[in-house]
Amino acid sequence: MEIGAGIFSDQALLWLGGLYGLMFVNALRLAPWRRLMHLDRFNVFLGATVVLIGLWHMRAQAGPELVFHLLGMTTLTLMFGWSLAVLSAALALVALTLNGRAEWEMFAVNSLLLAVAPATISQFSLVLVRSLLPKNFFIFVLGNGFLTAGLTALVSGLLAALLLSSAEAFTFAEVRAVYLPFLPLIALPEAFINGWAITVLVCFRPEWVYSFSDALYLKGK
Repeated sequence: MEIGAGIFSDQALLWLGGLYGLMFVNALRLAPWRRLMHLDRFNVFLGATVVLIGLWHMRAQAGPELVFHLLGMTTLTLMFGWSLAVLSAALALVALTLNGRAEWEMFAVNSLLLAVAPATISQFSLVLVRSLLPKNFFIFVLGNGFLTAGLTALVSGLLAALLLSSAEAFTFAEVRAVYLPFLPLIALPEAFINGWAITVLVCFRPEWVYSFSDALYLKGK
C-alpha cells in the first residue's frame, strides 16, 4: 500500500528515510551476491523484478493519500531471500517513480511498507514454519505461500493506516472507517497470487526458489 506525498513533516520523512537507509545498507551487506554470478540466476532475478514492476502498476486508488496494489514480496523472499527481495523491490519502486506512478519524496516510506515489512514477515514466517511444523510440501506452500502472503498484506495495510493517523492528517477513526475495510479485499488476492506462484515454481522450477529443497520437503514424504 503506497502513501501519497504531502502527508508527513520533513522531520518524519527524515527519520523514516534513515530507517530505510539502514535496512537498505543491511540488505546490500547481507545479499548473497555469489548466487547472482550465474547468468541464469541473474536473469531470473531481473525477470522477477520486471514482473514486480508490472504487478505494482496495477493499482486501485483509495483517495489521494493511499494506493492499494498487490505486493508479491512473499514470492520474492522465498525465491531470493530477504536481502535480494528488498533490493529487487527498490529497483521496482525506482522504475515506478521514474514512470510517474510514485513520488521521490515518499520513496523511503513506501519502500518500508511495500518491501521491508513484507519481506521481513515472509522471512520470519519461513524460519518459524520450518522450526515448528513438519517439513512437508503442502505445509511449505500453504504456510509460507498462501497464509504468509495474506498476512503481509494485512500488516502492510495496518502499518500504512498507523502512519497516516500518526501524521495527524487523519484521525484513527477516519482511517479505520475509510481504509481498513479494504484490507481483507487485498489480503485474499495477495494470498492466492503468491500461493499460486510458489506452487507453480516449486513444481516446475524448484531451483529458482532458494528456500525450497527437494530433499527436505519431498524425499521420503
